[in-house]
Amino acid sequence: MKHSTSRILTTHTGSLPRPPDLVPMLQDKDEGKPVDEVAFAARVKSATAEIVRQQVEAGIDVVNDGEAGKIGYATYVHERLTGFEGQARQMARTSPENTDFPEWAERRFATLQPGSRPIMQRPACSGPIALKDAHAVKADIANLKAALQGVKVEDVFMSAASPGVVGVFLPNEYYQTYEEYAQAIAAAMKEEYKAIVDAGFVLQLDCPDLAMGRNMGDYGRRSEQEFLAFANHNVEALNEATRGLPREQIRVHLCWGNYEGPHNHDIALEAIWDTVTKANAAGVSYEACNPRHDHEWAFFEGRKLPQDTVLIPGVIDSTTNFVEHLELVAQRITRLAKLVGPEHVMAGTDCGFGTFAGMSVVDSRITWAKMKAMSEGAAIASKHLYQ
Repeated sequence: MKHSTSRILTTHTGSLPRPPDLVPMLQDKDEGKPVDEVAFAARVKSATAEIVRQQVEAGIDVVNDGEAGKIGYATYVHERLTGFEGQARQMARTSPENTDFPEWAERRFATLQPGSRPIMQRPACSGPIALKDAHAVKADIANLKAALQGVKVEDVFMSAASPGVVGVFLPNEYYQTYEEYAQAIAAAMKEEYKAIVDAGFVLQLDCPDLAMGRNMGDYGRRSEQEFLAFANHNVEALNEATRGLPREQIRVHLCWGNYEGPHNHDIALEAIWDTVTKANAAGVSYEACNPRHDHEWAFFEGRKLPQDTVLIPGVIDSTTNFVEHLELVAQRITRLAKLVGPEHVMAGTDCGFGTFAGMSVVDSRITWAKMKAMSEGAAIASKHLYQ
């Protein structure tokens, strides 16, 4: 993880708007339809270069590939691993907030299924999980390295699905217990994680299971203690998969669900923090500016962080088309940095702007305007903090 002692650096969560012509290709590939693999590979490579350039132009310091070649941050693994030949599922509607506000839930799920084409496949695990396509992550790495030629950045990261988020999104119909399922995913994903680190990139493990998982499936109806036991199992699987990889080159991303909604049953950051910090990761990216979690900066008051820890709070929202005021961005950064020390803070986004290909709430041009506002707000904060 990049530490700065002279200014606040900027980054983001991972997914960024994909070029419109790439989206149908990603969807066809996700659905198992014939795709011209040569044309697809060429378009992902050129899209990665475009997305890197846009990040640099917006003033982002720690960049990535925008997840250009993936249908989504979690479900892409069914293309790379064996065992996911079970029937595809639709998103479950059993969360407590859907029960509280059923009319809102109906409207939300209607927008998740535009026309007759599903946003992404969620096939069940119906057999042994193993690595099927070792080339895919190598292609991602090669595309990003090529895109970085001739541009100046502070650092580079690449996202990968954590064992826990795969376990949440792709239901298990094969393994006897969830713990066995999570460990099998971890074993299969280990090579992808190592390849990213070996390439010299920071590995970001997407872990919404540690927060959003509280409101999904059975855990919406079970106790907080039971959920925390589940979250701890996922962290154990993550640590097994990253065993031997340097902590300082890994960050995790927490998410309570990248959508505009009630979030009135979200688990508090304080409740999951001890579990999160057991992960083999020096960086923690998390939602910090939406109306449900904007107050949680105060949780860090009086809390001493390990020397290598970097907090990456969201200072711009990924679910609205508001372009945040520069002073608001600066305030969000400054209030946290004054509690934990500016060397422990990097500005980020609440979540991704292209979580699933074909499903972007924020207009792509507005996304880049928001990114620029984050960079300019971070510059203002740096003046306050490093005078």
